[in-house]
Amino acid sequence: VTKVFSYTNHTVLPEALEKWSVGLLQHLLPRHMEIIFDINYFHLVAIGERFPGDSARMSRMSIIEEGTDKKVRMANLAVVGSHTVNGVAAIHSELIKHDLFRDFFEVTPSKFQNKTNGVTPRRWLLACNASLASIITRWIQSSEWVTHLDLLTKLREFAGMSEYQAEWAVSKKQNKERLAQYIKETLGIELDVNALFDVQVKRIHEYKRQFLNILYCCRRYLDLKRMSPEQRANAVPRVVFFGGKAAPGYHRAKLIIKFINQMSRIVNNDPETQTLFKVVFIPNYNVTNAEIIIPASELSQHISTAGMEASGTSNMKFVMNGCLIIGTWDGANVEICEEIGEDRMFMFGTRAEQVEEMRQKVQKRQVSVPKDLLEVMAAIRGGTFGSADQFHCLLDTLENGDDYFLVSVDWASYVEAQHRVDQTYKNRAKWLQNSILSTAGSGKFSTDRTILQYAQEIWKIEPCARPLTDNQRADEEEYQSGPALSVSAQLAALVDAETTSDGTAATTSTTTATNGNTASGRGKSKGSKKGQ
Repeated sequence: VTKVFSYTNHTVLPEALEKWSVGLLQHLLPRHMEIIFDINYFHLVAIGERFPGDSARMSRMSIIEEGTDKKVRMANLAVVGSHTVNGVAAIHSELIKHDLFRDFFEVTPSKFQNKTNGVTPRRWLLACNASLASIITRWIQSSEWVTHLDLLTKLREFAGMSEYQAEWAVSKKQNKERLAQYIKETLGIELDVNALFDVQVKRIHEYKRQFLNILYCCRRYLDLKRMSPEQRANAVPRVVFFGGKAAPGYHRAKLIIKFINQMSRIVNNDPETQTLFKVVFIPNYNVTNAEIIIPASELSQHISTAGMEASGTSNMKFVMNGCLIIGTWDGANVEICEEIGEDRMFMFGTRAEQVEEMRQKVQKRQVSVPKDLLEVMAAIRGGTFGSADQFHCLLDTLENGDDYFLVSVDWASYVEAQHRVDQTYKNRAKWLQNSILSTAGSGKFSTDRTILQYAQEIWKIEPCARPLTDNQRADEEEYQSGPALSVSAQLAALVDAETTSDGTAATTSTTTATNGNTASGRGKSKGSKKGQ
């Protein structure tokens, strides 16, 4: 079995590491269940020989979870049945080795690898941001970056030059105008394209901390209300965009969406502040509107509780488009920071290795809620942002020792990072330089690099020429002997070749083993993920 399968883990969240009822499997797939029992038997025999008398270890490592209703631990089955196990970002791969699958790592450490995720630059830069793609090609005098993304490092020599910064700024403004028009047509909200466009678009989940973001939005609004006209004149105008979907039964996530929308109606219609601050929830977030949102973004929020985001890929899409990141030390943020430089990002918050200690302190009420956060919570409860009747359960978690996602713990450093954002945005030359350098440092995060690593280090497969029909061979010969295509035609051909009719990257099949966890057969190509 292990010569066939490899296992890519995409999450450390317990709810995504599925456990299936033994009784259900025996009823629906009796032969499969027999095979699973056999695999588990031989697996436990080997563990017993390696660690005689260690019944606790055998219980943890068993594929079958004992109890009144026995369960099949699908993640354990994937580890046992695979020749290779990998995470999708460096920090995530360390977590699965030393936390999630620690017992298995101690037995077969050579089985575990890291394969940092990537995104396709053909879709997420070339196709969705034509003006920026054209600038890049012209500046580095080559279109080869489309398939060799590491060539973007050549942009670094232009980052500090004012004439290049001006051209870069024009492209960004055009994309902001396109997004503003989309928002006007979709929601009827007028936006100032000279404001900072601040974006958090991703699945709605407590660990991704959209709640932290909207609480800061409340604080920003309250601060603006307290300012004198002279102070407001010096404030940075900002539009904060949210987008994403919640699981059907995820009540708290849906409450967060409701509060964002309720709060935005108050803020967006306040004549004192509406020219300086607006909040927009973009409905039905998907690939199509992401292709409008991402090129227009100037600041992108990737603020998950450290150690909970396996990788994230939207962060890669944003930096590829010259967007600056405010983020925690989590997922691929860490590697993006290594490539771009910490001084060009707005990093904050508890580190992954500190999280458990801080959770214990929160539970024991050894960490106090910051005063300014308490003021925000009081304003919400007092009706400043509309009726708070439905939102007490969200607010109560911050005060009753149930702040599992460390919103209150990371609040102060988040506010300080937001202050650095404002100060940097006032210095347009510095902001534009950092924007160019963000794109220049994004070369590592191409799917081309990721898939090549999978092919060489996990699947152990070699490239092979695509078989051609006679007609295709004739077309190829005609192409080789004909006049050279223009750069734009070459790029268009690449996009056409890579994308399908629904706008997603074309790939071969991947067998999904569990929700958020992929078991791929050796020799299959890794499927792409949309809108993470």
